[in-house]
Amino acid sequence: MLRRLFLLTLLTFPALAGAVERVVPAADGALAAALKTAQAGDVLRLSKGIYAGPLAIDVSVTIDGNGATIDGQGVGSVITVNAPDVTLRGLTIVGSGSAGDGLDAGVTLTKRADRAVVAGNRVLGNLVGIDVHGPAGVLVQGNIIQGRQDRRMNDRGNGVYIWNAPGTKVIGNDVRWGRDGVFVNTSANMEFTGNRFRDLRFAVHYMYANDSVVSGNISTGNHLGYAVMYSDNVKIEGNISSGDRDHGIMMNYTNKSLVSGNRIENGGKKCVFIYNAHKNRFQGNSFEACDIGIHFTAGSERNEIQGNAFIANRTQVKYVGSKWVDWSVDGRGNYWSDHGAFDLDGNGIADAAYRPNDIMDHVLWTQPAAKSLLGSPAVQLIRWSQSAFPALLPGGVIDRAPLMRPPVSQTPVWKEIQ
Repeated sequence: MLRRLFLLTLLTFPALAGAVERVVPAADGALAAALKTAQAGDVLRLSKGIYAGPLAIDVSVTIDGNGATIDGQGVGSVITVNAPDVTLRGLTIVGSGSAGDGLDAGVTLTKRADRAVVAGNRVLGNLVGIDVHGPAGVLVQGNIIQGRQDRRMNDRGNGVYIWNAPGTKVIGNDVRWGRDGVFVNTSANMEFTGNRFRDLRFAVHYMYANDSVVSGNISTGNHLGYAVMYSDNVKIEGNISSGDRDHGIMMNYTNKSLVSGNRIENGGKKCVFIYNAHKNRFQGNSFEACDIGIHFTAGSERNEIQGNAFIANRTQVKYVGSKWVDWSVDGRGNYWSDHGAFDLDGNGIADAAYRPNDIMDHVLWTQPAAKSLLGSPAVQLIRWSQSAFPALLPGGVIDRAPLMRPPVSQTPVWKEIQ
């Protein structure tokens, strides 16, 4: 009976039956020759040294680099994967081309590369780091990806570029330089978790990418942290944006999404910019030390803003509207560092509502030259009148149940990739 079961297994999985582990020397043409004769399931273990590329992988193998370098010599993509279930690990990948309509990459995974695993590699100085171009179920994990620095930022490639690749997971990578850390176009059901992004245009850039998760990432010193555009049902949770120049989070035509437990701090223009985005929930976030805490514009409606902290922003909220929008839910609003209120009953909710903007704010947004009048008695009289008689206020954001203490959020700590 055991012999029959063994023979049946060999017949059912013939490729695995012949799978072998092979040590490939660092000699001219050795790796290309090994790939031509490899069978599905083989493991190719590279020796220390430099292997010449570019390489095409057309069979389901594992390449264990053991620190070996593959150099594409400036021609096309260094490694192109055209088969499912390929694993690339422990490699240093350098020397892509600089053309290919901007898609020459350290690693290109074509539409035939379903379930590819690219893990624990150093992908250095290529135009694009890893191009996930059409396959499903890909895992990109624990890589150090460093892009080009010899071009204008917009002319560089992305660290990880994803197109029409549902189920892709990008986890625990350290991405620096290049254009965008991760750029996604036309995909769904993805997970971007625990990555670090530095010195980029956008850390994460979403376009038409529904039902996905961006969580536990760290964005520092980029132009923009997390840009989510033309996407629905996205979870943006537990991320950090620190010192990003323009915006920490930007939501453009993004709907029915959750923004929770993020910390945006020491940014330049805006902690959060929301443009024509509807039915989103913002809860448990900290927006600190930006020029503007949140800027709402272009008719963004039915967004739930509750349980967040607005701390030491020059302007806490920029919202121009003729009707009042209440930022409290079920008797609980947000924390505002500039709200000098009392809590006489000790329930943690301020006894007075918070209104972040007045008539003069609206005037200044439309007529910046009016800043020269801010110290005039007339302006001070207008502001006093509005504080004494709230009915004079023009509409906009009101928090009817502001919090006395900011919420505490857990944020990720980066551990260097060894």
